Amino acid sequence: MALPWRVYQMMMNKHPWKVQILTAGTLVGCSDVVSQQLIERRGFANHDTKRTFRMIAVGLTYVGPVLGVWYKVLDRIVIGQNKTAAFKKMLLDQFALAPCFLACFLALASAFSGHSSEEIWLKLKKDYKDTLITNYYIWPAVQMLNFYFVPLVYRLPLIQVVALMWNTYLSWMANKI
Repeated sequence: MALPWRVYQMMMNKHPWKVQILTAGTLVGCSDVVSQQLIERRGFANHDTKRTFRMIAVGLTYVGPVLGVWYKVLDRIVIGQNKTAAFKKMLLDQFALAPCFLACFLALASAFSGHSSEEIWLKLKKDYKDTLITNYYIWPAVQMLNFYFVPLVYRLPLIQVVALMWNTYLSWMANKI
């Protein structure tokens, strides 16, 4: 396990932006597999591979780039690594980014699935509030730890590992009828 981690760190040092985006895409895709197999209990014979690739695309084109940029912006807006700075970053993350990010995630995942704008709007009206409330149960504490202890270059990969289960939930929410 040590060798893959060293290779990952080496790649993060050489190509942080690319590696962060690829990590996000990969882990969002893994979350969809977990969602389909453990939550929806589809079985591998009924696994929707196209859906998994759509979720990977959401991770590569939306989750990775948006969060990668967001964490850099937060470090410019709020300077420091102390508890107060971490708290301010968490507040901005949860009250400035999270509401919009989740709405866009649900809409984009639905759009990638071929849903019409009317269907996307109905999905948001039906699922957005519950998704945002669930977000607030999980992410403030995780983000406090992330902003306080984790160097900027490792924030997105760490969050994506923690988010494996969260993205499983989001994949399920985004793809349920």
